[in-house]
Amino acid sequence: MATTEYQVTGMSCGHCEKAVRSEVGEIEGVTGIEVSAENGRLAVTSEEPIDDAAVLAAVDEAGFTAVRS
Repeated sequence: MATTEYQVTGMSCGHCEKAVRSEVGEIEGVTGIEVSAENGRLAVTSEEPIDDAAVLAAVDEAGFTAVRS
Protein backbone atom coordinates (compact mmCIF):
# COMPACT_ATOMS: atom_id res chain seq x y z
CA MET A 1 0.00 0.00 0.00
CA ALA A 2 1.37 3.42 -0.93
CA THR A 3 0.03 6.83 0.06
CA THR A 4 1.03 9.93 -1.88
CA GLU A 5 0.21 13.45 -0.69
CA TYR A 6 -0.49 16.56 -2.74
CA GLN A 7 -1.12 20.23 -2.00
CA VAL A 8 -4.23 21.46 -3.81
CA THR A 9 -4.95 25.15 -4.34
CA GLY A 10 -8.34 26.69 -4.93
CA MET A 11 -10.55 24.39 -2.86
CA SER A 12 -12.85 26.17 -0.41
CA CYS A 13 -15.74 23.85 0.47
CA GLY A 14 -17.18 20.36 0.61
CA HIS A 15 -18.32 20.61 -3.00
CA CYS A 16 -14.69 21.21 -4.01
CA GLU A 17 -13.60 18.16 -2.02
CA LYS A 18 -16.31 16.06 -3.68
CA ALA A 19 -15.22 17.17 -7.17
CA VAL A 20 -11.58 16.24 -6.49
CA ARG A 21 -12.58 12.93 -4.86
CA SER A 22 -14.77 12.05 -7.84
CA GLU A 23 -12.10 12.75 -10.47
CA VAL A 24 -9.23 11.09 -8.58
CA GLY A 25 -11.45 8.11 -7.80
CA GLU A 26 -11.61 7.29 -11.50
CA ILE A 27 -7.87 6.56 -11.62
CA GLU A 28 -7.16 2.85 -11.87
CA GLY A 29 -5.55 1.40 -8.76
CA VAL A 30 -6.73 4.07 -6.31
CA THR A 31 -7.99 2.42 -3.11
CA GLY A 32 -8.44 5.46 -0.87
CA ILE A 33 -8.77 9.24 -1.08
CA GLU A 34 -8.65 11.85 1.68
CA VAL A 35 -9.36 15.46 0.71
CA SER A 36 -9.32 18.55 2.94
CA ALA A 37 -10.31 21.91 1.51
CA GLU A 38 -9.40 23.53 4.82
CA ASN A 39 -5.80 22.28 4.63
CA GLY A 40 -5.53 22.18 0.85
CA ARG A 41 -4.49 18.55 1.14
CA LEU A 42 -5.08 15.44 -0.94
CA ALA A 43 -3.84 11.99 0.07
CA VAL A 44 -4.18 9.16 -2.46
CA THR A 45 -3.72 5.53 -1.40
CA SER A 46 -3.08 2.79 -3.94
CA GLU A 47 -1.78 -0.77 -4.13
CA GLU A 48 1.09 0.32 -6.39
CA PRO A 49 2.85 3.69 -6.60
CA ILE A 50 0.41 6.11 -8.22
CA ASP A 51 1.06 7.93 -11.48
CA ASP A 52 1.54 11.56 -10.42
CA ALA A 53 0.60 12.82 -13.88
CA ALA A 54 -2.77 11.04 -13.67
CA VAL A 55 -3.51 12.56 -10.25
CA LEU A 56 -2.47 16.05 -11.33
CA ALA A 57 -4.62 15.75 -14.47
CA ALA A 58 -7.61 14.56 -12.43
CA VAL A 59 -7.29 17.48 -10.01
CA ASP A 60 -7.02 19.84 -12.98
CA GLU A 61 -10.16 18.29 -14.48
CA ALA A 62 -11.93 19.05 -11.20
CA GLY A 63 -10.91 22.70 -11.62
CA PHE A 64 -7.99 22.96 -9.21
CA THR A 65 -4.19 22.89 -9.22
CA ALA A 66 -2.06 20.37 -7.33
CA VAL A 67 1.60 19.67 -6.64
CA ARG A 68 3.09 16.65 -4.96
CA SER A 69 4.01 17.36 -1.33
